[in-house]
Amino acid sequence: MVDPPRDERPGDAVPDGATPAPDEPALGDDVPERASEIDDVTDSIRRPPVGDDGVDDAFDDIVGEIDYSDVDVPALLAEREEYKGFAQRVQADFDNYRKRAAAQSLAEADRASGRLAEALLPVLDAAEAAYVRHPDEVGPLLNQMLGELKKHGLEALDLENKPFDPEYAEAVAHEPGDGGEPIVSEVLRSGYTWKGRVLRAAMVKTKD
Repeated sequence: MVDPPRDERPGDAVPDGATPAPDEPALGDDVPERASEIDDVTDSIRRPPVGDDGVDDAFDDIVGEIDYSDVDVPALLAEREEYKGFAQRVQADFDNYRKRAAAQSLAEADRASGRLAEALLPVLDAAEAAYVRHPDEVGPLLNQMLGELKKHGLEALDLENKPFDPEYAEAVAHEPGDGGEPIVSEVLRSGYTWKGRVLRAAMVKTKD
C-alpha cells in the first residue's frame, strides 16, 4: 500500500484558521544567518581609510582640521603651573604629616619606656641601700642593672660636690659652709634622667 502525501496525512492536517508551524531548521542552519546579520551591522560602520603604510589617514585629517587659533596658550601654561603648585603643596603637606606622625610615634614610645624605667626606680633604690651595707655582694649586680638600663637611655645624675641646680635636685637638708654659692654636699637619694629628660630629681643635702 502506498503512503499518502505528507500534507494529506491525518496527523499533519492543519485545522481551519490555525497557523501552520514553521519547518524546524536543521542543526547549524542559524549560524550562517547570524554571521550574515553581524556582517550587515559591521559593514554599515564607516571605517577610516588606511594608507599604504598602515597609518590611519583620517587621524591626520582630523588633527589638521583643528583650529588652534582660539587656544589661550598663556592661560594653559598658567593653569598648568597652578596645578603643579597645588601638587607640590599636597606633597609637602604629606611629608610634614609623615614627619609629625613619626616624631609623635617616637615620643609615645619614649614615654611608654620612660614609665617602665620609672617603675624600676624603687628597685634601684633598694639595690643602692643594699650596696651601702654589702658593697662586695651587691655592687656587681647594681652595676649590671645600671649598665643595661643605660643602654636604653637611663642615666644616674652625678651631683655630689657640684653646684646645686633645682632642675636636677631637691634640697631636703642644709649645712653651713664657708659661704658662697650652695653646692651638693651629699646625695641622699639618686636622681635619674631618661633620654635627656629628668625622670626623677635627686634628694640632696647642700652647703654654702
